[in-house]
Amino acid sequence: MPNSSSTTDRAPGRSLSGFIADQIEQLSRSQRDVAQYIVDHLDEAAFSTAEELARRANTSSSTVVRFSQALGFEGFPELQAAAREEYRRRPSEGGEGPTGPLFDLDQSAAEEVITADHADIAETALKLDRNQFQAAVQAIANADRVVVVGVDQMAFFASYMRHLLLLLDLRAEIVAGTSKEALGRIARIDGDTLVIALSAGRAHPLVTRTLKLSRHRGASTMAITDATLSDIGKLVDHKLWWSSSSPAYVRSHVGLLSLIQSLAHGVYSKDAATFDDRIKAYRLK
Repeated sequence: MPNSSSTTDRAPGRSLSGFIADQIEQLSRSQRDVAQYIVDHLDEAAFSTAEELARRANTSSSTVVRFSQALGFEGFPELQAAAREEYRRRPSEGGEGPTGPLFDLDQSAAEEVITADHADIAETALKLDRNQFQAAVQAIANADRVVVVGVDQMAFFASYMRHLLLLLDLRAEIVAGTSKEALGRIARIDGDTLVIALSAGRAHPLVTRTLKLSRHRGASTMAITDATLSDIGKLVDHKLWWSSSSPAYVRSHVGLLSLIQSLAHGVYSKDAATFDDRIKAYRLK
């Protein structure tokens, strides 16, 4: 049954995304997963079935229905109507390049994925705050030690980010699991450490615990996440968002990869001449 909230509580002209953000603290943990996914993938909420949306948000269709009712909608169709209303008011992005669509309307499966990746890069760039980005670059450049935390699918990107920072002769380590070595790196976090958490969807418990420990020890913290309403956003000093919408059976990571490379290049650009010598020396090892 719906709670005391109702769709009439949503002020005229108030977007569904904004309404969800206002209600996020009142939702259950599973409902928050749906909320985060809808806010960051409004097009999928607008045009997918409840079953399809549940699969992409890694939950059940019944949870999607209960989430709709928790917001005061009669069911998912009514919530979807609000999602479509907001989607139609947004500027058209739709995978168009400087001269028009990337592919014909009759796209193959591969072309659909590439089109979505193209749109993800554009949306990541459009929502990037220049001041927040520059502050993140400065935090990396100033850190005596950088610990990149990425678990499961994020482990690859944590390793790649470490590689880029090592090329700049920065002291960088990764935590990708609960091995003895990884836990030892977490235990050495202190006030001179910058902890960078990589997250897709709901943050892994190890990521959350590491960030809480880092705050307790006075370390600087940063999150790079595809969830606008992610709980780890409250635990960090710097937060960057990347778009991960894709018709594929896995998330698109092109936005994340672009941000990682941009951060490394931002640090490089602060002293390119010095870094060029370091990179040359690294390659000769």
